[in-house]
Amino acid sequence: MENSPKENTQLFYSKSEQPMDRIPFKSQSSISEEKRPCGELKVFLCALSFVYFAKALSEGYLKSTITQIERRFEIPSTLVGVIDGSFEIGNLLIITLVSYFGAKFHRPKIIGTGCLLMGTGTLLIALPHFFMGHYRYDKFSPSNSTITISPCLQDLNQKIPLSISEKSQSKLNTGCESETRTSMWVYVFLGNLLRGIGETPIQPLGIAYIDDHASEDNTAFYIGCVQTFAIIGPIFGFLLGSLCAKLYVDIGFVNLDNLAITPKDTQWVGAWWLGYLIAGVLSLTAAVPFWFLPKSLMKPESRKDSISSSEKSKFIVENPQEYHIHYQEKVTMLEMARDFLPSLKKLFGNPVYFLYLCASTVQFNSLFGMVTYKPKYIEQQYGQSSSKTNFVIGLINIPAVAFGIFSGGLIMKKFRISVFGASKLYLASSFFGYLLLLSLFAMGCDNSDVAGLTISYQGTRQVSYYERALLSNCNSGCTCSKTEWDPICGENGITYVSACLAGCQTSTGSGKNTIFYNCTCVGVTESISGNSSGMVGRCQKGNECSKMFLYFLVISVITSYTLSVGGTPGYILLLRSINPHFKSFALGIYTLAIRVFAGIPAPIYFGVLIDTTCLKWGIKRCGYQGACRLYDSFAFRYIYLGLTVLLGTMSIFLSIAMLFVLKRRSISKNGNLANKEDAMESINSKKEHHTNSDHIFETLYWPAKETQL
Repeated sequence: MENSPKENTQLFYSKSEQPMDRIPFKSQSSISEEKRPCGELKVFLCALSFVYFAKALSEGYLKSTITQIERRFEIPSTLVGVIDGSFEIGNLLIITLVSYFGAKFHRPKIIGTGCLLMGTGTLLIALPHFFMGHYRYDKFSPSNSTITISPCLQDLNQKIPLSISEKSQSKLNTGCESETRTSMWVYVFLGNLLRGIGETPIQPLGIAYIDDHASEDNTAFYIGCVQTFAIIGPIFGFLLGSLCAKLYVDIGFVNLDNLAITPKDTQWVGAWWLGYLIAGVLSLTAAVPFWFLPKSLMKPESRKDSISSSEKSKFIVENPQEYHIHYQEKVTMLEMARDFLPSLKKLFGNPVYFLYLCASTVQFNSLFGMVTYKPKYIEQQYGQSSSKTNFVIGLINIPAVAFGIFSGGLIMKKFRISVFGASKLYLASSFFGYLLLLSLFAMGCDNSDVAGLTISYQGTRQVSYYERALLSNCNSGCTCSKTEWDPICGENGITYVSACLAGCQTSTGSGKNTIFYNCTCVGVTESISGNSSGMVGRCQKGNECSKMFLYFLVISVITSYTLSVGGTPGYILLLRSINPHFKSFALGIYTLAIRVFAGIPAPIYFGVLIDTTCLKWGIKRCGYQGACRLYDSFAFRYIYLGLTVLLGTMSIFLSIAMLFVLKRRSISKNGNLANKEDAMESINSKKEHHTNSDHIFETLYWPAKETQL
């Protein structure tokens, strides 16, 4: 008996298809609910990208103002290194708690709170400028050009025009009082510390939030967008630093026409505080969107019942069922705390992760020290101004870093490089990068010819570290201070610490236009014009040094690119070497190790060693040591570059050890796979009743598994 048409229709749609009137349609509200999480995720992505830009801009600007802060507060490089490391100290205080417990709370609001703290800390850094009074510097400056004054006879008790006498007396009365105000660098330290605390939750919670709620296809793209803004930020930070370095520190409060120094002078201080106000406002603005985002979003369909492919690792040895158990169970805070040490033990028990952690820590010691003092190195080695130095770093070096990171990711994608290949690319990048750094040893400049410090008054090449060498027969009749730093450039091409130590008898002009005549020490050596006169400021280094600076820029850009190519492979290696359950925790520990063992100590011990190369220290008005005025170029170059290359070499050896571990694990897993294949072949030979389709399936299945492994 045949089925009725109605029964046939029901049978036709019985499996999966249903009539159109029976298909449950989605209401407009349900569709909007599906679109809303996607829109909120994009809002979060834009907000996080802006936060990355703001924090990177602040960090880049801080690096650009290192020398400005050093001169303004009259502190050595060692103390500047402590200030720079305070950011990492702030991270250290709470990063473990944030990375481990932060995922259980409202992550967007935690990030928003961090932005508020980061903005407040940035504004706090600029605060001392408004309480320290006007910046004072050592300078011989007659009141006007109609009065002729003898620098050789000038001292504090000399009867000179009233305006100068009053200025000297004012310095004596207020010197020690203003000396106590220079301790306000502590506010810079605290502000940078607060910046570090505020920045802590941004990376671990922000990246994890995207990875949890984005689809598999979009996760890598979204993270790439965020990292791109993190690279753009320092470019604007250094360019902002270049602009502010051109402006005088007390701009708007003093008559700039009366200044006796120029941006190339070692006593010049730019408007360092201005950029911190701008960066602070940006950080505060970035906090606003996060207060309106939900705690969590609805996961995409592709992520509900499967682990993301980006989570899978061929080096994970733990049972994958543990991953689901941990994520499905709702554990209490106490249970999480009890699980902390076992989790840490499992993490450090992974040799690949541990070796990569050690190699990265040593390499970041090298990079942190190099980046922190690179502006100072360029200024002292090649005689460039702070403004030009920051402009070059921001416009050339940092884009090279960004392009290198992009190239590393492109290589990984185009050639489908495995984890083992990523480790080789990471090693090759480090090896060739530090090999290029070796060539910079030959691209330095000679010391500036400074009488009594780098050469004698007779022009003999001899470096002296003793103040008594500043005195000579040519200036024995003058009453000069050996602690002053008020350089003039003689007609003979030699720089003298001051017009008095040059034995100058008369002067005309004022400010930057002051000219000194009848300088007895200048007359000791032959000059181009035969005159014994001098002008304000240090003598410029020769054309040969300008060429070396161009060579340095070229090699520096290539080196930055080469080292950055290994950035993305290294990050992929980190993610693939750990169990997905420990992803956030491993990233937090990695960041913690970088902060503690690289970010904090590297600027300090780099600064300590750089201070040992100082030839002339500035002296504060109460007699305490201030900032360095002149460095030994040769010693500075060998310490700065030598320490960078030494640390880089150590990281290369650790990377080689990691490569051997990866290779051994790969061989071991391939051996196990071969055993499985032999067993399968033995079973197939005994079971002759297998069909051809079964044989085809086995042939395709095992090579596929081998590829995954």
